[in-house]
Amino acid sequence: MQKTRMVIAFWALSTAALADINVGVTLSATGPAASLGIPEKNTIDLLPKTMAGQKVNYIVLDDASDTTTAVKNTRKLISEHKVDLIIGSTTTPNSLAMIDIAAENETPMIAMAASARIVEPMDDKRKWVFKTAQNDAHMATAIVEHMTSNNVKTVAYIGFSDAYGEGWWNEFSKLAESWSATSASTAPTPPSPARSSKCLPPSPMPC
Repeated sequence: MQKTRMVIAFWALSTAALADINVGVTLSATGPAASLGIPEKNTIDLLPKTMAGQKVNYIVLDDASDTTTAVKNTRKLISEHKVDLIIGSTTTPNSLAMIDIAAENETPMIAMAASARIVEPMDDKRKWVFKTAQNDAHMATAIVEHMTSNNVKTVAYIGFSDAYGEGWWNEFSKLAESWSATSASTAPTPPSPARSSKCLPPSPMPC
């Protein structure tokens, strides 16, 4: 009887150790941010199907570039699919909206958007959140350095929206102030508050 119990216990532990890894993904495969979401979706197909000898299942949902849908997808992936990890979303607003659900359920989340606000400031919620893209400040720095090295003194505002995060424009404006007096006099002015709240691809910048 004791040996039988030991065998059953060993089998139970082995089964638990070999349990599938479920990865939930919500991204913007349709909608205004689809130009970013479609390549992201295609990339998921290239990810490994096994990890450390365990099978990995990817459950991919489309949030249609909509914040409300991204939140619904996150709840569904956690409550129904019992995922171990969340990847998403494509844009900053969607990712920010997902943080509360991920933290509430203590589910790690990897965002694909760039805004530093997704991971900063570090707090009890954001300790569950990571992101793959560089901070918007890094992008702003590279753009301004390129402009100054090429004697560019003006720039056209081409519809960057709130979806790109206020941090991007704030950092850009700070760096513009460091230009020479001549350049600073023709530095770009911040966009009007009436700009769209959705991504406006095609655009050289990620949401």
